[in-house]
Amino acid sequence: MTQLGTRGVIYRGGTSKALLVRSEDLPTRDTNALERWILAVLGSPDARQIDGVGGADILTSKFGHVGPPSRSDADVDYTFAQVGIDQPHVDWSIMCGNILSAIGPYAIDEGLVAAKEPVTVVRIHNVNTGKIVSARVEVHDGRPQTTGSTHIDGVPGTGSPILLDFKAAVGAKTGTLLPTGNRRDAAEVPGFGLVEYSVIDIAGMQVCVSAKDFGLKGTEGPLQIQDMPKVCAALDFLRRKVAVDTGFATSLETAHQESPATPFTLLVAPPADWQLYGTQEIRPADSCDLVARCVIGNVVHKAFPGTGSIPLAVAAALQGTVVHDITRASAHHSGTYRVGHPSGTVTVKVQLAETTAGIDVVRASLIRTARRIFEGTVFAEPSRLPDLP
Repeated sequence: MTQLGTRGVIYRGGTSKALLVRSEDLPTRDTNALERWILAVLGSPDARQIDGVGGADILTSKFGHVGPPSRSDADVDYTFAQVGIDQPHVDWSIMCGNILSAIGPYAIDEGLVAAKEPVTVVRIHNVNTGKIVSARVEVHDGRPQTTGSTHIDGVPGTGSPILLDFKAAVGAKTGTLLPTGNRRDAAEVPGFGLVEYSVIDIAGMQVCVSAKDFGLKGTEGPLQIQDMPKVCAALDFLRRKVAVDTGFATSLETAHQESPATPFTLLVAPPADWQLYGTQEIRPADSCDLVARCVIGNVVHKAFPGTGSIPLAVAAALQGTVVHDITRASAHHSGTYRVGHPSGTVTVKVQLAETTAGIDVVRASLIRTARRIFEGTVFAEPSRLPDLP
């Protein structure tokens, strides 16, 4: 049988990598058939994703399709999927902030957005959440600029800066910045007692909790945390409880299936020296304003997701949260929050305005880089697919 070929592009966005396809080129509009196709082209389920283009890591097992806008305040529609590696699962419930940085350049390259020099602003409608994120892309000779002097930790070399502004992404999952109605909540966590946490929803809904409440320093590496079954079970319990409390799951037992990626758990701690993942390099405490680790299921992110960086920094800026209390005081004055993560730091600029009507996010932005790596035809093996219309 002839393999099914579809035009696609592999793009690095921030510290992640994804297969991107124009919406018009999707082989099917049927959701079930499309998910089967995505699993086939990425090579899932298989721990190595050896029979597809996935990279056997949560940072590289990603897919997106981009097309004309469905609303007047956007330039393109962008739909994202986090693809299971050893499980046949496709999660449409979140946006990926790192891959978002690739969507502006991709849209310009594909002719979906007209290039305007020196900077083209692309208003991206993330279909998953219904929110708009703007991307400022440097352009030269009608093409997105790739080279530049901007370095982001977790990516070798330098590139052209892409400014992402998430201020319009408040309530991406729940419609409100504080899904529980509180800046701080508490719950009894088996094995660890009463634990305080803060739930923030901007770009994505995440639960922030102090590392010390789980006997951690917060500077541990991803593999160290993953090798602590008691801690991982407790963090997963808290994540599932928040999913139930906010209506994303009907019970603790069913939360894994109903809400596998909402929320993430963000472990936070005060500034401290930490060792970069996979190296012997030690980053000093004065290079960050807080340290954090992102736990997705029982996997710890080897860098830090954009949809974790933004809510974490907003939580840091908001008085009364568990994050605000452990953050370096100078960050509150400058509005610039440097988050120390396993691969380095990510810097987020935040400006909040508190009024009688509530909390207004005036600014929530970060800088990423992106690069078009490959374009061509991606093939799917027919024996792994249903009949595709």
